[in-house]
Amino acid sequence: MEIYLPIAQTSVNWATILGMGAAVGFLAGMLGVGGGFVMTPLLIFYGIPPAIAVATQASPISAASLIGALSQGTRQSVDYKMGFVLLCGGLAGSSLGVYVFNLLQQLGLLDFVVEFGYVVLLTSVGGLMLKESVQVILAARRGEQIAARKPGQHNWIHNLPFKMRFRRSRLYISAIPVLVLGLVVGIMTAILGTGGAFLLIPAEIYLLRMRTDLAIGSSQFQVFFVAAMTTLLHALTDHTVDIVLAFLLIFGGVVGAQFGIRIASRMRGEETRAALALLILGIAIRLLIGFALTPADIYSVVPEQS
Repeated sequence: MEIYLPIAQTSVNWATILGMGAAVGFLAGMLGVGGGFVMTPLLIFYGIPPAIAVATQASPISAASLIGALSQGTRQSVDYKMGFVLLCGGLAGSSLGVYVFNLLQQLGLLDFVVEFGYVVLLTSVGGLMLKESVQVILAARRGEQIAARKPGQHNWIHNLPFKMRFRRSRLYISAIPVLVLGLVVGIMTAILGTGGAFLLIPAEIYLLRMRTDLAIGSSQFQVFFVAAMTTLLHALTDHTVDIVLAFLLIFGGVVGAQFGIRIASRMRGEETRAALALLILGIAIRLLIGFALTPADIYSVVPEQS
Protein backbone atom coordinates (compact mmCIF):
# COMPACT_ATOMS: atom_id res chain seq x y z
CA MET A 1 0.00 0.00 0.00
CA GLU A 2 1.38 3.37 -0.99
CA ILE A 3 0.99 6.71 0.73
CA TYR A 4 1.53 10.15 -0.79
CA LEU A 5 4.16 12.47 0.67
CA PRO A 6 2.89 16.03 0.11
CA ILE A 7 6.23 17.84 0.41
CA ALA A 8 8.37 15.24 -1.35
CA GLN A 9 5.60 15.03 -3.98
CA THR A 10 5.97 11.30 -4.42
CA SER A 11 4.24 8.11 -3.35
CA VAL A 12 6.04 5.58 -1.14
CA ASN A 13 5.24 2.21 0.34
CA TRP A 14 4.39 3.03 3.94
CA ALA A 15 5.47 -0.42 5.16
CA THR A 16 8.92 0.07 3.60
CA ILE A 17 9.36 3.45 5.29
CA LEU A 18 8.20 2.01 8.61
CA GLY A 19 10.65 -0.85 8.14
CA MET A 20 13.51 1.55 7.45
CA GLY A 21 12.62 3.56 10.54
CA ALA A 22 12.44 0.41 12.64
CA ALA A 23 15.78 -0.88 11.32
CA VAL A 24 17.58 2.39 12.08
CA GLY A 25 15.82 2.62 15.45
CA PHE A 26 17.03 -0.91 16.16
CA LEU A 27 20.62 0.12 15.46
CA ALA A 28 20.22 3.28 17.52
CA GLY A 29 18.84 1.25 20.43
CA MET A 30 21.84 -1.09 20.37
CA LEU A 31 24.46 1.68 20.20
CA GLY A 32 22.81 4.52 22.14
CA VAL A 33 23.20 7.09 19.34
CA GLY A 34 20.79 8.48 16.77
CA GLY A 35 20.66 6.79 13.38
CA GLY A 36 20.41 9.90 11.21
CA PHE A 37 23.77 9.19 9.58
CA VAL A 38 22.30 5.91 8.30
CA MET A 39 18.69 6.92 7.67
CA THR A 40 19.38 9.93 5.43
CA PRO A 41 21.39 7.90 2.84
CA LEU A 42 18.73 5.15 2.94
CA LEU A 43 16.01 7.69 2.16
CA ILE A 44 18.10 9.02 -0.73
CA PHE A 45 18.53 5.46 -2.07
CA TYR A 46 14.77 5.00 -1.87
CA GLY A 47 14.21 8.04 -4.08
CA ILE A 48 13.47 10.80 -1.57
CA PRO A 49 15.12 14.06 -2.70
CA PRO A 50 18.21 14.80 -0.57
CA ALA A 51 16.81 18.14 0.62
CA ILE A 52 13.63 16.48 1.91
CA ALA A 53 15.58 13.58 3.43
CA VAL A 54 17.94 15.90 5.34
CA ALA A 55 15.30 18.31 6.65
CA THR A 56 12.74 15.64 7.58
CA GLN A 57 15.25 13.39 9.33
CA ALA A 58 15.86 16.09 11.97
CA SER A 59 12.43 15.49 13.53
CA PRO A 60 12.95 11.76 14.29
CA ILE A 61 16.36 12.67 15.70
CA SER A 62 14.69 15.20 17.99
CA ALA A 63 12.09 12.68 19.16
CA ALA A 64 14.66 9.94 19.83
CA SER A 65 16.96 12.36 21.67
CA LEU A 66 14.10 13.58 23.88
CA ILE A 67 13.31 10.03 24.96
CA GLY A 68 16.99 9.37 25.61
CA ALA A 69 17.50 12.62 27.54
CA LEU A 70 14.47 11.97 29.78
CA SER A 71 15.70 8.44 30.46
CA GLN A 72 19.22 9.66 31.27
CA GLY A 73 17.82 12.47 33.42
CA THR A 74 16.03 10.03 35.70
CA ARG A 75 19.39 8.32 36.30
CA GLN A 76 21.15 11.64 37.06
CA SER A 77 23.28 11.17 33.93
CA VAL A 78 22.87 14.64 32.41
CA ASP A 79 25.24 17.55 33.06
CA TYR A 80 22.75 20.34 32.35
CA LYS A 81 25.34 23.12 32.48
CA MET A 82 27.47 21.28 29.92
CA GLY A 83 24.33 20.68 27.87
CA PHE A 84 23.40 24.37 27.86
CA VAL A 85 26.88 25.44 26.72
CA LEU A 86 26.75 22.81 23.96
CA LEU A 87 23.28 24.09 23.11
CA CYS A 88 24.51 27.67 22.66
CA GLY A 89 26.98 26.49 20.04
CA GLY A 90 24.44 24.09 18.56
CA LEU A 91 21.73 26.73 18.01
CA ALA A 92 24.26 29.02 16.32
CA GLY A 93 25.44 26.09 14.20
CA SER A 94 21.90 25.08 13.16
CA SER A 95 21.11 28.66 12.10
CA LEU A 96 24.33 28.86 10.10
CA GLY A 97 23.74 25.40 8.66
CA VAL A 98 20.22 26.22 7.47
CA TYR A 99 21.55 29.39 5.81
CA VAL A 100 24.24 27.38 3.99
CA PHE A 101 21.62 24.73 3.15
CA ASN A 102 19.40 27.34 1.46
CA LEU A 103 22.37 28.87 -0.35
CA LEU A 104 23.47 25.49 -1.73
CA GLN A 105 19.89 24.80 -2.79
CA GLN A 106 19.73 28.07 -4.72
CA LEU A 107 23.05 27.28 -6.41
CA GLY A 108 21.87 23.79 -7.36
CA LEU A 109 24.71 22.16 -5.40
CA LEU A 110 22.78 20.76 -2.44
CA ASP A 111 22.31 17.19 -3.71
CA PHE A 112 26.01 16.86 -4.58
CA VAL A 113 27.18 18.34 -1.25
CA VAL A 114 24.87 16.10 0.79
CA GLU A 115 25.82 12.89 -1.02
CA PHE A 116 29.55 13.66 -1.18
CA GLY A 117 29.51 14.79 2.45
CA TYR A 118 28.03 11.44 3.44
CA VAL A 119 30.67 9.54 1.46
CA VAL A 120 33.43 11.32 3.40
CA LEU A 121 31.60 11.13 6.74
CA LEU A 122 30.57 7.49 6.56
CA THR A 123 33.94 6.33 5.22
CA SER A 124 35.75 8.08 8.08
CA VAL A 125 33.39 6.98 10.84
CA GLY A 126 32.99 3.43 9.53
CA GLY A 127 36.73 2.98 9.08
CA LEU A 128 37.56 4.21 12.59
CA MET A 129 34.80 2.12 14.17
CA LEU A 130 35.91 -1.00 12.33
CA LYS A 131 39.56 -0.46 13.25
CA GLU A 132 38.75 0.02 16.94
CA SER A 133 36.40 -2.97 17.04
CA VAL A 134 38.87 -5.30 15.34
CA GLN A 135 41.63 -4.21 17.76
CA VAL A 136 39.40 -4.94 20.76
CA ILE A 137 38.28 -8.33 19.39
CA LEU A 138 41.84 -9.43 18.58
CA ALA A 139 43.10 -8.22 21.96
CA ALA A 140 40.34 -10.16 23.74
CA ARG A 141 41.26 -13.34 21.85
CA ARG A 142 44.90 -12.91 22.88
CA GLY A 143 43.88 -12.27 26.47
CA GLU A 144 45.18 -8.71 26.40
CA GLN A 145 43.53 -5.59 27.75
CA ILE A 146 43.45 -2.22 26.00
CA ALA A 147 44.20 0.61 28.38
CA ALA A 148 41.17 2.84 28.85
CA ARG A 149 41.34 6.60 29.09
CA LYS A 150 40.18 7.73 32.51
CA PRO A 151 37.77 10.66 32.93
CA GLY A 152 39.27 13.79 34.43
CA GLN A 153 42.72 13.43 32.87
CA HIS A 154 43.83 16.70 31.29
CA ASN A 155 45.21 17.43 27.83
CA TRP A 156 45.92 20.57 25.80
CA ILE A 157 42.18 21.24 25.42
CA HIS A 158 41.97 21.97 29.14
CA ASN A 159 44.61 24.70 28.95
CA LEU A 160 42.55 27.00 26.71
CA PRO A 161 41.15 30.28 28.18
CA PHE A 162 37.58 31.11 29.29
CA LYS A 163 37.38 28.25 31.74
CA MET A 164 34.14 27.14 33.35
CA ARG A 165 33.43 24.75 36.18
CA PHE A 166 31.09 21.87 35.38
CA ARG A 167 30.38 20.43 38.81
CA ARG A 168 28.29 17.46 37.67
CA SER A 169 31.12 16.26 35.41
CA ARG A 170 33.80 17.37 37.89
CA LEU A 171 35.56 19.34 35.18
CA TYR A 172 37.16 22.78 35.10
CA ILE A 173 37.79 23.38 31.41
CA SER A 174 37.61 26.03 28.70
CA ALA A 175 34.19 26.77 27.22
CA ILE A 176 35.75 27.14 23.75
CA PRO A 177 35.95 23.44 22.78
CA VAL A 178 32.46 22.84 24.21
CA LEU A 179 31.01 25.66 22.08
CA VAL A 180 32.89 24.45 19.00
CA LEU A 181 31.59 20.90 19.44
CA GLY A 182 28.05 22.23 19.73
CA LEU A 183 28.55 24.41 16.65
CA VAL A 184 29.77 21.46 14.55
CA VAL A 185 26.82 19.31 15.62
CA GLY A 186 24.38 22.09 14.72
CA ILE A 187 25.87 22.55 11.26
CA MET A 188 25.88 18.79 10.59
CA THR A 189 22.26 18.46 11.70
CA ALA A 190 21.13 21.26 9.37
CA ILE A 191 23.12 20.31 6.27
CA LEU A 192 23.46 16.52 6.49
CA GLY A 193 20.45 15.54 8.62
CA THR A 194 22.50 13.71 11.24
CA GLY A 195 22.22 14.51 14.94
CA GLY A 196 25.98 14.29 15.40
CA ALA A 197 25.80 12.31 18.66
CA PHE A 198 28.04 9.61 17.15
CA LEU A 199 30.79 12.26 16.94
CA LEU A 200 29.84 14.35 19.98
CA ILE A 201 29.88 11.49 22.49
CA PRO A 202 33.42 10.25 21.65
CA ALA A 203 34.65 13.87 21.61
CA GLU A 204 33.20 14.46 25.08
CA ILE A 205 34.80 11.28 26.40
CA TYR A 206 38.26 11.51 24.79
CA LEU A 207 38.75 15.29 24.48
CA LEU A 208 36.79 16.72 27.40
CA ARG A 209 37.38 13.62 29.58
CA MET A 210 33.73 13.28 30.62
CA ARG A 211 32.30 10.11 32.09
CA THR A 212 30.59 7.97 29.45
CA ASP A 213 27.12 8.11 31.02
CA LEU A 214 27.27 11.90 31.41
CA ALA A 215 28.59 12.30 27.85
CA ILE A 216 25.64 10.32 26.45
CA GLY A 217 23.02 12.11 28.55
CA SER A 218 24.39 15.61 27.94
CA SER A 219 24.70 15.05 24.20
CA GLN A 220 21.12 13.77 23.94
CA PHE A 221 19.93 16.84 25.86
CA GLN A 222 21.68 19.13 23.38
CA VAL A 223 20.75 17.19 20.25
CA PHE A 224 17.04 17.29 21.15
CA PHE A 225 16.90 21.09 21.13
CA VAL A 226 19.23 21.48 18.15
CA ALA A 227 17.30 18.99 16.02
CA ALA A 228 13.97 20.58 17.01
CA MET A 229 15.28 24.04 16.08
CA THR A 230 16.66 22.71 12.80
CA THR A 231 13.28 21.17 11.93
CA LEU A 232 11.53 24.47 12.67
CA LEU A 233 14.01 26.53 10.63
CA HIS A 234 13.79 24.19 7.63
CA ALA A 235 9.99 24.20 7.79
CA LEU A 236 9.84 28.01 7.90
CA THR A 237 12.58 28.89 5.42
CA ASP A 238 12.78 26.23 2.70
CA HIS A 239 9.60 24.17 3.39
CA THR A 240 11.42 20.83 3.05
CA VAL A 241 10.01 19.03 6.11
CA ASP A 242 7.52 16.33 5.11
CA ILE A 243 5.36 15.69 8.19
CA VAL A 244 3.92 12.44 6.81
CA LEU A 245 7.38 10.99 6.20
CA ALA A 246 8.55 12.24 9.61
CA PHE A 247 5.64 10.54 11.40
CA LEU A 248 6.34 7.19 9.72
CA LEU A 249 10.04 7.40 10.61
CA ILE A 250 9.33 8.37 14.22
CA PHE A 251 6.83 5.56 14.73
CA GLY A 252 9.09 2.94 13.15
CA GLY A 253 12.13 4.21 15.04
CA VAL A 254 10.44 4.08 18.45
CA VAL A 255 9.34 0.47 17.87
CA GLY A 256 12.73 -0.64 16.53
CA ALA A 257 14.62 1.02 19.37
CA GLN A 258 12.84 -1.12 21.96
CA PHE A 259 14.09 -4.31 20.31
CA GLY A 260 17.57 -2.83 19.84
CA ILE A 261 17.86 -2.08 23.55
CA ARG A 262 16.94 -5.67 24.41
CA ILE A 263 19.40 -7.17 21.91
CA ALA A 264 22.19 -4.86 23.08
CA SER A 265 22.14 -6.46 26.53
CA ARG A 266 22.87 -9.86 24.98
CA MET A 267 25.66 -8.90 22.56
CA ARG A 268 29.27 -7.89 23.00
CA GLY A 269 29.79 -4.20 22.29
CA GLU A 270 32.78 -4.63 20.00
CA GLU A 271 30.95 -7.16 17.82
CA THR A 272 27.96 -4.84 17.49
CA ARG A 273 30.18 -1.90 16.56
CA ALA A 274 32.03 -3.99 13.98
CA ALA A 275 28.76 -5.03 12.32
CA LEU A 276 27.57 -1.42 12.23
CA ALA A 277 30.93 -0.29 10.83
CA LEU A 278 30.59 -2.75 7.94
CA LEU A 279 27.05 -1.46 7.28
CA ILE A 280 28.25 2.15 7.30
CA LEU A 281 31.10 1.35 4.91
CA GLY A 282 28.65 -0.49 2.64
CA ILE A 283 26.41 2.60 2.46
CA ALA A 284 29.44 4.79 1.71
CA ILE A 285 30.49 2.45 -1.12
CA ARG A 286 26.95 2.53 -2.54
CA LEU A 287 26.99 6.33 -2.55
CA LEU A 288 30.43 6.36 -4.14
CA ILE A 289 29.24 4.00 -6.90
CA GLY A 290 26.41 6.43 -7.57
CA PHE A 291 28.99 9.13 -8.28
CA ALA A 292 31.01 6.88 -10.58
CA LEU A 293 28.16 5.47 -12.67
CA THR A 294 26.95 7.35 -15.72
CA PRO A 295 23.31 8.41 -15.24
CA ALA A 296 20.69 6.80 -17.48
CA ASP A 297 19.61 10.21 -18.76
CA ILE A 298 22.61 12.45 -19.26
CA TYR A 299 20.52 15.36 -20.45
CA SER A 300 17.07 16.46 -19.39
CA VAL A 301 14.87 18.73 -21.44
CA VAL A 302 12.57 21.08 -19.56
CA PRO A 303 9.72 22.40 -21.70
CA GLU A 304 9.59 26.17 -21.98
CA GLN A 305 6.76 27.69 -19.99
CA SER A 306 4.59 30.19 -21.80
